[in-house]
Amino acid sequence: MRCRKCPKRAVLGMPRHNTAFCGPCLTEFVRTQVQRAIKSQAMFAPEDQILVAVSGGKDSLTLWEILLKLGYRADALYVDLGISGYSERSREKVERFTRDVAESCGAKLTIHTVKEDAGAGIKELANLVKRPTCSTCGTIKRYQFNRVAWENKYDVMATGHNLDDEAARLLGNVLQWQEEYLQKQSPTLPASVAGFSKKVKPLYRMTEREIAAYAIVNRIDYLVEECPMAKGAKMLVYKDALNRLEAESPGTKQRFYWGFLEKQKKAAASSSIAMAHLDQTTLQPCDTCSQPTTAGTCSFCRMMARAKNPTR
Repeated sequence: MRCRKCPKRAVLGMPRHNTAFCGPCLTEFVRTQVQRAIKSQAMFAPEDQILVAVSGGKDSLTLWEILLKLGYRADALYVDLGISGYSERSREKVERFTRDVAESCGAKLTIHTVKEDAGAGIKELANLVKRPTCSTCGTIKRYQFNRVAWENKYDVMATGHNLDDEAARLLGNVLQWQEEYLQKQSPTLPASVAGFSKKVKPLYRMTEREIAAYAIVNRIDYLVEECPMAKGAKMLVYKDALNRLEAESPGTKQRFYWGFLEKQKKAAASSSIAMAHLDQTTLQPCDTCSQPTTAGTCSFCRMMARAKNPTR
């Protein structure tokens, strides 16, 4: 199989685009797609300071690398969840990438250790508060991401969610008709409260397979194994269903998610004004930590209070 742009041998075929690329052409293609996503969704400007959530996996490290190579000012945050074995390996990948790539670009890494802050790892915390591990993890990561961005005045928070992630999330939201989540499922979400950062997903145009190929071509050393706490998650079921559809009809994921974004865009004029007004009028600072919340105390602070007093 030959590259469609040059005479070299292709390293990746892309059926949804009916094309194939060699390593250098794939690198150019992926970076162009990310730049297109940033521009089309008005994610951020060259002068903005970006905070990237990194986990040690291919998506987050690839996102950080691409933003740095494109010349953006991007630092990163890693949340050490205290999962025996897995967290040590993922943290090592992040720290190595920081030494080998990020520091030479003037970027820095912030590490938050859950066990040092809460006195227990994510699994123990989930048991204490009697919540699923993934739910507990999501609450902690969102809180720390917001906290670090707010305290250090980052303009934008970026995550490595890709096309597979967003299509699977959309499928789950549609199957359960979760209209509130559908309204907020977008590659760019404005800050809900003044002083906080907007949230963006610059990899939404790229599939997991394409990102993995980019990482290999560009020698990004990432953790291959999935989080052991994710076993049995519904998101994996949705991804499997979409992968089967994609195999039969290349481009299914793209048509599904991008089609949703187009319809969302057409309906945005009035709904976005209403949503912005709703957010500003219902969100308020948490009584404990000052993070935005719809209640007097945010979900993170309520969870941590319950963890300290599990019998209450």
